[in-house]
Amino acid sequence: MTFNELNLIDPIARAIREEGYEIPTPVQAEAIPEVLKGHDLLGCAQTGTGKTAAFAIPILQLLYNQKSDRSRRRPIKSLIVTPTRELAIQIGESISNYGRHTGLSSTVIFGGVNQHSQVNALKNGVDILVATPGRLLDLMNQKLVSIREIEIFVLDEADRMLDMGFIHDVKRLLAVLPPKRQSLFFSATMPPAIVKLANTILRNPVKVEVTPASSTAETIKQYVYFVDKSNKISLLQEVLKNKGIKSALVFTRTKHGADKVVRVLKKSGIAAEAIHGNKSQNARQKALSNFKEQTTRVLVATDIAARGIDVDNLEYVINYDLPNVPESYVHRIGRTGRAGADGTAYAFCDREEQAFLKDIEKLIKRKIEVVPDHPFPPGSAEPAPAASARASAPASRRSGSHNRSKGKTSSLRRSNLN
Repeated sequence: MTFNELNLIDPIARAIREEGYEIPTPVQAEAIPEVLKGHDLLGCAQTGTGKTAAFAIPILQLLYNQKSDRSRRRPIKSLIVTPTRELAIQIGESISNYGRHTGLSSTVIFGGVNQHSQVNALKNGVDILVATPGRLLDLMNQKLVSIREIEIFVLDEADRMLDMGFIHDVKRLLAVLPPKRQSLFFSATMPPAIVKLANTILRNPVKVEVTPASSTAETIKQYVYFVDKSNKISLLQEVLKNKGIKSALVFTRTKHGADKVVRVLKKSGIAAEAIHGNKSQNARQKALSNFKEQTTRVLVATDIAARGIDVDNLEYVINYDLPNVPESYVHRIGRTGRAGADGTAYAFCDREEQAFLKDIEKLIKRKIEVVPDHPFPPGSAEPAPAASARASAPASRRSGSHNRSKGKTSSLRRSNLN
């Protein structure tokens, strides 16, 4: 199937062509027609499968077809709520890209920054509002924004919303939204609490489930290094000697751990920055921008940022610390191998984390390939003398060329369509 077969209006179809996209991802192919029919939708698809375009494109078309007078101030017609600033910005960028020829307006609001420019944008009138829960409720309390005329409501990354403690904020928003509306609910996982929440939001929804939430993309090559905790930083430095690793996203379990890794990498001459909950919004956004532009080679993150990082052609994810929640592993490595692209995920596993590794392998229903020869095997205070720098990564991965984009076609489903 191509986008030409989805009966999209010309202004949107033209924007999609200008972006260089031809083939929708599975979640897009299934969701877009159903949303265009006006159905409520329950979308369960692992991260990186193209959920943003799956709701952004049909919302733009539905609002465009209303043919309202866009020359005068109008109420907000669509509200998209997402848990983090990074996700909100990315969704806003996607809507701007796909809707550039529609005449529809959109804006993004989030906390951690002065509200002045956001309020001015709202006063000018917007059709589509992308928001994080806290800032939205704050502006509602100030009577600066109204959601009482919303026609299409989207709750994105619902399970992450629950993890971050936003469930009460979401319920406060639901109490204000008009009962007669179209609702779209997206989540990477469907634990009982999320199913219960979905049931309170949706009416006779169509369910779109592209891949099991517990699976990892087949295009991601996964490897595990067994290493003592004290040698992890040395192993990371050794792995990064591979010049084929142009950029890498590294996950630690704690904020303190992330900052420590960054300090050591910087001392060894590797450009690195951290992104986690203790960083200001501006610092997090700057670090992410630097990483996207490859002025920063290594971005070190905690799980709170796992789904807010959307980087084109990201090839390497390194689990410096294994997560104690196996689903987090799926979300972490989902930052690479997005929408059919290739990717590589390394995991560093110390003795205390072996139980976490077993839980991960049980969840994803596969054994992760062990790297047997590397300079820092368990029990070694110093690098193993027989090991060389070339042993620090699987032979098939050393050249750094295995994941290179093969031109326009191979990158169709990587960047903004997610």
